[in-house]
Amino acid sequence: MADDSVKGEASAQQQRDDGHNKKTVGSNGESAAENQTMSKRQMKKLLKQQKWEEERELRKQRRKERKQQRRLQRQNHQEEEGADAQSARKRPRREVTPSSLRLVVDCSFDKLMLIKDVRKLHKQIQRCYAENRRAVHPVQFYLTSLGGQLKQSMDEKDKGWVNWKDITIKTEHYSEVVAKEDLVYLTSDSPNVLEELDQKKAYVIGGLVDHNHHKGITFERAKELGINHAQLPLSSFVKMNSRKVLAVNHVFEIILAYLEKGSWQEAFFTILPQRKGAVAVDQDGTAIQDKEEEDSDSDSDPDPTPEQTEKSPDGQLQTKL
Repeated sequence: MADDSVKGEASAQQQRDDGHNKKTVGSNGESAAENQTMSKRQMKKLLKQQKWEEERELRKQRRKERKQQRRLQRQNHQEEEGADAQSARKRPRREVTPSSLRLVVDCSFDKLMLIKDVRKLHKQIQRCYAENRRAVHPVQFYLTSLGGQLKQSMDEKDKGWVNWKDITIKTEHYSEVVAKEDLVYLTSDSPNVLEELDQKKAYVIGGLVDHNHHKGITFERAKELGINHAQLPLSSFVKMNSRKVLAVNHVFEIILAYLEKGSWQEAFFTILPQRKGAVAVDQDGTAIQDKEEEDSDSDSDPDPTPEQTEKSPDGQLQTKL
């Protein structure tokens, strides 16, 4: 009986093994069948995907290397640019010779201006500061009577003004900052013409944008304080289509240009905007352009006078030579 039981178990095990083998053969057969039914395009796509997965780490390493290389290139480029910019900044500064001349922008007219005009004055002062910083002969720049609308505009629009260098900013009036005998107010209404600049003087520019609403006010203020006054020699060198009143920054820049070039005429034509229609004038005050046109007209043949014409025998007019 025991032998029959062992034989039965062995037979059952054999049947199970045969069944498993059949399943394996069936599975392999199905896989082979699938491979046979897969198209070449699908096989190519599958191999490509497998290759993509295998090279994932390699691509990651290459990206890392390229990124590091670009970073090094940027650093080298920035270092080169920084060196060039630094040398470019240093070169002109070595040639700079500061002037002892003082230029004062009088900001005591704040209450006479509208806020839009105050903002224009603010921009003009910014221009003065920038031009003086890069001038060949920078002047001693003073800003006096700073307060009110102008200071508010500077605080709102240009907070960095508190860090401006090479400038003296005062809330006091210029007469309290500079000795009275050193002051010269620059105003186009003055009968005095400024021929030369005195390095020991402080020249005051009225910080006023009023579109001629307060004509002559700077001249009157200078007379009230009993200080010297003068106008730039504009009429001696330039004829303009517009009025002679110039913006604060134009007066400031003309003086900087004069200190560099040593010529009023060059200074005027370097700075004056084209809209002013500036034309050079001769020593007698005649515009050179007009004079050239007159000379050109005089060179042409004049119209004959009645005495120089007579009728020919055929009735035609002839000119006597």
